[in-house]
Amino acid sequence: MAGVIDGLVELVNRDEALVRRGRFLTTTFLVEVGEVPYLVRVVEGRIARVERGPFSMRAWSFALRAPAEAWRRFWEPVPPPGYHDIFAMAKRGEARIEGDLGPLMANLRYVKEVLAAPRGRLAAAPVPDRAAGVEPIVGRYVSLVLGGRPHRVYFEEAGQGLPLVCLHTAGADGRHFRHLMNDEALTRHFRVLAFDMPWHGKSTPPPGWQDGEYRLTTDAYVDAIMAFGSALGLERPVVMGCSMGGRIVLELARRHGEDLRAVIGLEAAAHQEPWYDTEWLHRPDVHGGEVCAALVSGLVGPRAPDETRWETLWGYMTSGPGVFKGDLYFYRVDSDLRDRVAAIDTARCPVYLLTGEYDFSCTPDDTRRTAAKIPGARVTIMAGLGHFPMSENPVRFREYVLPVLDEIRGRGGHGQGTRT
Repeated sequence: MAGVIDGLVELVNRDEALVRRGRFLTTTFLVEVGEVPYLVRVVEGRIARVERGPFSMRAWSFALRAPAEAWRRFWEPVPPPGYHDIFAMAKRGEARIEGDLGPLMANLRYVKEVLAAPRGRLAAAPVPDRAAGVEPIVGRYVSLVLGGRPHRVYFEEAGQGLPLVCLHTAGADGRHFRHLMNDEALTRHFRVLAFDMPWHGKSTPPPGWQDGEYRLTTDAYVDAIMAFGSALGLERPVVMGCSMGGRIVLELARRHGEDLRAVIGLEAAAHQEPWYDTEWLHRPDVHGGEVCAALVSGLVGPRAPDETRWETLWGYMTSGPGVFKGDLYFYRVDSDLRDRVAAIDTARCPVYLLTGEYDFSCTPDDTRRTAAKIPGARVTIMAGLGHFPMSENPVRFREYVLPVLDEIRGRGGHGQGTRT
């Protein structure tokens, strides 16, 4: 392990893009590998030196501690699920993050990439083909009254056939689904629509937003989705949502199952345990977009192509101030569905749950526990994928979602779900 830590000096300092990313950081932090401590001195993004302990009364700002075996797995070229991110290891109780967290959170993306540098780069994974010319996606606005206030909501659509409404993750927007909208295998049978929730993407906040704090609630979320479908005259749409969108489709199936053809929950569960303090997401001393992207970066599967990985993270970097935090009020506080999902009737509204094996926020076990309470729910664990399957690795994701959509299309009317 000593060689791995010592090698950070060369690995980091020759990576000019990484050095630039850390150019505002000058500090000393501690990495503890089992019983052996190392002090890593950073000066304006460059690793000045690495010292091996033991130490006596040496100062450091923050510390990252884990057993030697956990670090060994972390530094594998393709780490196993649960060991691919320092926060993943912390959530499973195999790492501790301590000390003055201000410098860490303000430079989280840099520190994560420094720690991951010994893995090296994987061979490039395939990305969707780009056809020259104008894409088939069309964007428009619809005016909705939500909670008694006017909203101008942006949406994009492509294709024809059965309506498929796509719901983005917390703190992001409908761009998550652009690859699906460019996939003719899907759009020849489905009218794919993705709208930006109010406050997200191109959907502006309502008048007077500047005098309040954004907090999404379960009722407001359900009302927005149903109002969107009603305004566009959608008849029994399929609704597919990811993360918080995956959570809300469960409540949609419970409340409005007779109005839906089916729901697809990506990275969906009735409840998840928190793994970080949301106060870091909206404060003046930490860039909100940078820290949001850095936190969720570990939720992307390690084999995701660089192009689509960074496109996914860009959505978080460009999110409005406090929006991610406001979404997580719904996700963490206002939507514990563990005592509700058993009421879902899958004979009326089939439920499909697809979760990536590298998602440590909504883990495969979280999804399985939820499905066990829903008679007839279908579960698929997606190998190699993380929390954003439709955007992080769209080529791989289509292998999982197209058969589900074909099955829904083949049902015609309401169909009986079956458990797997």
